[in-house]
Amino acid sequence: MLPRLHQLWETEQPDAEVIESFEERLVQEWPRLFRLLRHLYGQRYDFFYHLEQILLTSARGWLLRGEDLRQSDYHRTYDPNWFQSQTMVGGALYVDLFSENLGKLREHISYFKNLGLTYLHLMPLFAVRPGDSDGGYAISNYRSIDPRLGTIEDLRALATDLRAAGIVLVLDFVFNHTADDHYWARQAMAGDAEYQDFYYLFPDRTMPDAYERTLREIFPTVRRGNFTWHDTLQRWIWTTFNNFQWDLNYANPAVFQAMLAEMLFIANTGVDILRFDAVAFIWKRMGTSCENLPEAHLLIQAFNAAARMAAPGLLFKSEAIVHPDEVVQYVSRGECQLSYNPTLMALCWESLATRDTKLLTRSLAHRHKLPEGTTWINYLRCHDDIGWTFDDADAAAVGINAYDHRQFLNQFYTGQFEGSFARGIPFQHNTQTGDMRISGTMASLAGLEKAIDENDEHEKEMAIRRILLMNSLTLSIGGIPLLYLGEEWGTINDYDFVKDPAKAGDTRWVHRPKMKWEWLTETHAEAETRRRIFNSLQQLISHRKSQPALAGLAMDLIPTDSRSVLGYLRQHEGNRLIVLANFSEESHEVSANRLRTVGLGRFFEDLITGETIGTSGPVTLAPYQYMWLKRV
Repeated sequence: MLPRLHQLWETEQPDAEVIESFEERLVQEWPRLFRLLRHLYGQRYDFFYHLEQILLTSARGWLLRGEDLRQSDYHRTYDPNWFQSQTMVGGALYVDLFSENLGKLREHISYFKNLGLTYLHLMPLFAVRPGDSDGGYAISNYRSIDPRLGTIEDLRALATDLRAAGIVLVLDFVFNHTADDHYWARQAMAGDAEYQDFYYLFPDRTMPDAYERTLREIFPTVRRGNFTWHDTLQRWIWTTFNNFQWDLNYANPAVFQAMLAEMLFIANTGVDILRFDAVAFIWKRMGTSCENLPEAHLLIQAFNAAARMAAPGLLFKSEAIVHPDEVVQYVSRGECQLSYNPTLMALCWESLATRDTKLLTRSLAHRHKLPEGTTWINYLRCHDDIGWTFDDADAAAVGINAYDHRQFLNQFYTGQFEGSFARGIPFQHNTQTGDMRISGTMASLAGLEKAIDENDEHEKEMAIRRILLMNSLTLSIGGIPLLYLGEEWGTINDYDFVKDPAKAGDTRWVHRPKMKWEWLTETHAEAETRRRIFNSLQQLISHRKSQPALAGLAMDLIPTDSRSVLGYLRQHEGNRLIVLANFSEESHEVSANRLRTVGLGRFFEDLITGETIGTSGPVTLAPYQYMWLKRV
């Protein structure tokens, strides 16, 4: 293999320091990569051929990496925890819904800076199949931007401008499947055996039926089962999500090598973090659920090792919306350094519905910690639905029947439960199992839509307080907060998505409304509500970035003697900050003496109100009030 690598150097004639840098990392990472690939593919007769191709793909990726990206790699290599700073604040958006295209998005970088963002996740923007593309997750070409959004050069220009503004760029790596019109799929349809082996194809139902016995259905209201009949191929195709998304066959090492090349191409456009989509599904084995298999972890670790050689500053973010015990298994320096925190998201909404933090507290007590060198991405809403991904054992430990509680939460957040303030709508309701997920914007779920419709000023005030309370948690608890853009203006559900045939069958589009730039200058009464939410979030972000105690993940729960009030201490390098959050429309008291003992002080400043609080008597939190207390 080394002779082929040296041949590549001779052909491309890179600078000596470019070669030396790669070969240093090759010495560090190759033993790990070899071990992982041997476990996955070592039984194949052509193992060493594919091993060589994977090495050359990594080397070519490094040669094609721009000098500015190599400099960023260098700095991040010597500051490996750069992403754990309290100054990291994220936003996510669809380019077309926020600013039409990439060129116009560049014009809004000042907006991101004004809000306080230092991390920007663009939802899938690569070329997709016509019609329904699962919100951009049915990719036709990983090296071409959807022409409605721009070009690869537009993406590179945006990445350069974001880097200059101190904002890291995050994109999706959709690696479990391709669209049915991807080049590989089209070649398979044309009868090319090499590309047919890129997917799972079956001549009859024998194997699909055997697999189906242990598989669950992801989109049961769209179609039943996990396989799709294809008339041209005269084969059944494995399609976990939609019939136009063909699952890739990672048991074939050529698939790993091909997707590695696509990954490095994307990284070299200027991306800082790749969100690994649908990580739980990437390996299949008969007799299992084909989710969270050990080989799935080995595959991501192999991508990680190859990236350390070819793009050493690149980070991976795991999208594993699975059981909490399985979420954390994808998180390590050698796999995904960042991970969505779906359990925190679900339990924040659970606490808001119940006015009780006992399940949230139980989960935080033993599920918040992560391995060194990693962190959470904490969010309240995203492009996707809300699933109630808490642990049944945690629920039982605090006296909750998990199945019944999920049914209650579904009823509450669809507004079916008496007294509910929420206006969510069902997503993928499986009437056989009772499983349901929830669609809806944060403001609609928190009660703002209902209050506006009913012209109820008191409920509007309560809804705004709920929105800000929830954001105060993601901005202060350990990890990187991620705001789905539009939420900073209190955007409510957009029901017009049903007018678009490509979107009408997917209720998640209700919480993906188009940005309305006129909101920045409107002055009427409804605009005052939006402006209040924006200004308050902007202030919260500014407070977060000013507090060193909020760096890293260290968090200790504080007993508050009220199940409606969550309390925790954040500390980092000698800095301390106490956070209190009242999940109830009733006032609650917290022992000031308890604050003294954990905060190590007699007087504290509430950064939110600017007030000084002493420890001579109880501290009272008004309905849905939150406090960030710093020792004076």
